[in-house]
Amino acid sequence: MSTSPSPSVPAPAPSEPRRPDAVADAAGLNPLLRRDFAVVIPAFDEAPVVGDTVRALREAFARYDLEGEVILVDDGSRDDTGAVALQAADGWSAFRVVRHRTNLGKTEAMITAAARTDRTWIVLYDADLQHEPDEIPRFLRRLQDGWDIVTGRKVGEYDKRGVSSVYNALSRRIFRVPVSDLNSMKAFRREILDGMALRHDWHRFFVVLAHARGWTVSEIDITLHPRKAGTSKYQGPGRVLVGVLDLLSVAFLLRFGRKPLLFFGVPGALLCGAGVLTGLVALWLRFVEGMGFRPLLYLVMLLVTVGVLLVGVGFLGELVAQMRDEVEAQRRREPVAPPAAAERDDA
Repeated sequence: MSTSPSPSVPAPAPSEPRRPDAVADAAGLNPLLRRDFAVVIPAFDEAPVVGDTVRALREAFARYDLEGEVILVDDGSRDDTGAVALQAADGWSAFRVVRHRTNLGKTEAMITAAARTDRTWIVLYDADLQHEPDEIPRFLRRLQDGWDIVTGRKVGEYDKRGVSSVYNALSRRIFRVPVSDLNSMKAFRREILDGMALRHDWHRFFVVLAHARGWTVSEIDITLHPRKAGTSKYQGPGRVLVGVLDLLSVAFLLRFGRKPLLFFGVPGALLCGAGVLTGLVALWLRFVEGMGFRPLLYLVMLLVTVGVLLVGVGFLGELVAQMRDEVEAQRRREPVAPPAAAERDDA
């Protein structure tokens, strides 16, 4: 069950600022943006470090005079992550915990938190403290400049730098997105999620999908620190394979999702044409040259059959795309209900 914060206690005294750039950016924030944001923290089995994360965030809010809220999504943790976080919050009124009964993933945690807040801006923040809370006013200041999404470009030692560099380079080349790091701390308008269907693990492509819909994207450098405790949940060769397959899936969706007949129909038509040409060659050999060559007949049948099937799949894809567009149009016409006041579990 989702847990609400305990009664408010006095906030800790602001600690000494460590980042002059963060101090300057915080000083330039307007009163609305200073409070109209929510920090979202997906957390799965992060009990060893989540207490330090919550305390660091509370100190940063006091240090930079921020008035937003913090939503930690306990994503089916097995180690009392949510309880440890609430204990560290010590009655901080801006802090909430929402729990998933099972581990659903970072994408689902982000969507759950966005549905639980009415703030305009979302700051996606990892629970492992590899980024300082001092980065938050820097993201907010860049949002205030008029950008819809601001991503962080990691600076520092990084265990998966090689794999991440290749992945980001492929993404930039395929999707033409104007940022160099797609899987890092980021801040964005909450409404971007309203019309976006994110599948499991597609938080990595959130920026790509949003940029394809016309939302503006910017980037700032952020310092990456070593993980203080716990282990990374995204590692191993299997993650590389999943990431590549997801990348191909998103690329297909963006390039051919609206016009599937282009993907299936064009090669299908080419195969049918090749089958016709092969058939003409077979007829020439049979009736002009006086020689038969049965394998050519089998090749004609194969080419035409596969070509017709591909064209048929393309037409079916067009029907699905049309139905999807109609559903999206209907969803845009329906009024959006405000976030529920009462917290509840997610399956």
